[in-house]
Amino acid sequence: MTVEVTADFATAADPFRRELLAHCYRMLGSVHDAEDLVQETYLRAWKAYGKFEGRSSVRTWLYRIATNVCLTALDTRTKRPLPFGLSTSATETDSLTQDHEVPWLEPFPTDPAAIVTERESTRLAFVAALQHLPPRQRAVLILRDVLRMTAAETADELDMTVAAVNSALQRAHAQLKDLTEEQITEPAEAKPLLDRWVKAFEAKDIPAIIGMFAEDVVWEMPPFPQWYQGPEMVAWHLTNQCPAVPHGARMIAVEANGQPAYGLYLREEDGVFRPFNLQVLEVRDDRITRVSSFFDLSLFPRFGLPSTA
Repeated sequence: MTVEVTADFATAADPFRRELLAHCYRMLGSVHDAEDLVQETYLRAWKAYGKFEGRSSVRTWLYRIATNVCLTALDTRTKRPLPFGLSTSATETDSLTQDHEVPWLEPFPTDPAAIVTERESTRLAFVAALQHLPPRQRAVLILRDVLRMTAAETADELDMTVAAVNSALQRAHAQLKDLTEEQITEPAEAKPLLDRWVKAFEAKDIPAIIGMFAEDVVWEMPPFPQWYQGPEMVAWHLTNQCPAVPHGARMIAVEANGQPAYGLYLREEDGVFRPFNLQVLEVRDDRITRVSSFFDLSLFPRFGLPSTA
């Protein structure tokens, strides 16, 4: 391929890299896998660019390649869940045990300036729900409901009939019918609450922490399959199982899945604050409704978080 064609490809394709990353993340539930599949998409597209006839836009063409790359990858991968909903909530008699056999859902770094579609369609609850759909239904729902493609366009992308697309979308909607449609509060709108959260958590002020919770709050911690529901159970967990001590933690704000998130650092014996987990919060009506704490320290550099705080 000539230098000129390669330059033309880069100019035409590079503007869509970020949205294709979000697309692959919705399909796979893993930012690690999504990055690999976007690379595979661009490699395939680059090799085929000399034969691209322009019968569709470059964006539509890239989405077709990316979607099929994702579907192929899903042939050998299992769904990525979150602990909530996999089993009943934990009790005071349950011990914490990590389960690394489960490929847990991962959080996705989002830019506060990202387009509304990306922010809303990468919410943790939505992406977690997508993982329970068969891969082709998942692709149809994303193409139709998130990317707003027509049934005909979706059929062309997936080599399906329009009738098959409509049927798959109907089945996907039926399976996701219980997914809440309530509006999550944006991080900027929740700043006063979040400021209090940081202050209370760094001080390990349990009464102040649980005072910010909704009555049905969920606290989950992949790769721990155990999860807790309700302020009293979360308070018990923080009191008896969380190793943080008052003023022994620091938090650095980031954003994940269009939601407020924090890199949590704990002070170790040498006095240095080192990564402990990445918290992703869901806020509704000035109450924290869910805290998903990810104990995957490889996420810290992906979110631009430092190695010490």
